[in-house]
Amino acid sequence: MGCDVASPQVEKGVVVAILLIEDEDGIVTFVRRGLESAGHQVLVANDGIDGLAMAMSDDVELIVLDLGLPGLPGEEVLRRLRQRRPTLPVIVLTAKDSVADRVANLEAGADDYVVKPFSFSELLARIRARLRSATQTRSDTIAVGELVLDLAARTVTVDGAVADLSAREFALLETFARHPGQVLSQVQLLDRVWGFDFDGSSNVVEVYVGHLRRKIGADRIQTVRGAGYRLAEQ
Repeated sequence: MGCDVASPQVEKGVVVAILLIEDEDGIVTFVRRGLESAGHQVLVANDGIDGLAMAMSDDVELIVLDLGLPGLPGEEVLRRLRQRRPTLPVIVLTAKDSVADRVANLEAGADDYVVKPFSFSELLARIRARLRSATQTRSDTIAVGELVLDLAARTVTVDGAVADLSAREFALLETFARHPGQVLSQVQLLDRVWGFDFDGSSNVVEVYVGHLRRKIGADRIQTVRGAGYRLAEQ
């Protein structure tokens, strides 16, 4: 099965929603039992396509990701996930144990790397370390000059006044605010805000940028001809 025989007794802490993307039934049962005994909520996807879709939920706070998945390889799941949720903690769980594999996946965006066969106590310790790190670095607000996004309340203030944004407008502005001064292409914005499988009109980004300019100020989002858009840093 690629892991130790029985889960150890574990101390319960804060309940966290963990997504396990794994196709081996034995490992799923083993890891789920251990994480639930630690007090966590466990969601399971048995292939890469379902796993990627489930990972888009804001409820998911950490992912344990196998690489050898049906439907969509774990490496591709990680690549697409990092485009949409760059700060979500991801622990790779795999039998690939070469230094080259470790380096490739860490550079692709994995936060940690656990090799099968593994000890559940080690996996749990790594999960707790990632969650502590995420908690310490998480912020409920993003400020770019006088533009402030409250991520918990999903509100935006501009020069102290509240701007009324739709959910999609907020998602687009949040994407810009996480990368102030950086040029983002239409393809990048479509992928991060509308989803990698979006097949709608190609001018939808232009339309929503227009909405944002009317609500937060025309000079805050700049057009870079032939490249895309960027949020002015001041």
